[in-house]
Amino acid sequence: MDPDPERYDPTQCLASPALVDWQSWQPRDRATLLFVVQRGRVLLIRKKRGLGAGKISGPGGRLEPGETVAECALREVREELGITALGAEQRGELSFQFTDGYSIHATVFLATDYLGEPQETDEAIPLWTALDAIPYDQMWADDALWLPLLLSGSRFVGRFVFAGDQMLSHDVRALV
Repeated sequence: MDPDPERYDPTQCLASPALVDWQSWQPRDRATLLFVVQRGRVLLIRKKRGLGAGKISGPGGRLEPGETVAECALREVREELGITALGAEQRGELSFQFTDGYSIHATVFLATDYLGEPQETDEAIPLWTALDAIPYDQMWADDALWLPLLLSGSRFVGRFVFAGDQMLSHDVRALV
């Protein structure tokens, strides 16, 4: 059931996560994530700063003015790991509403090749991880819901409500 648009206030999600009106929802920021997968492993990062600092994730970040999501994904991988991802393909869309009012939409990409050697930067520490040993307990709670879909080759969409690091609600769907 959609909430009454007259009463909708994203900062009130904590009281009832179901109040997010996803039909009219607009993110404050747009971002990307890009995962390189090769030979039974995925290239993850431990974030050193920004949203999710200290957590393990995929390389990514916010779009810059005039940039496409594909350009952003490739730029962020270069900045965070010093590599050039090749053959990146858009696979998913994630929408996040935080109870403090912040919101972000992330476009998720998958690449199967790259140039260069992943290096630690001011932003991230590279972590090659076996596909059967992904440390979900050190990641955002939502990752365990959609990352397996990405790694299995599925396309997907997800919507999440968070209070800080705590996931309050979610809806993740594989697309056919």
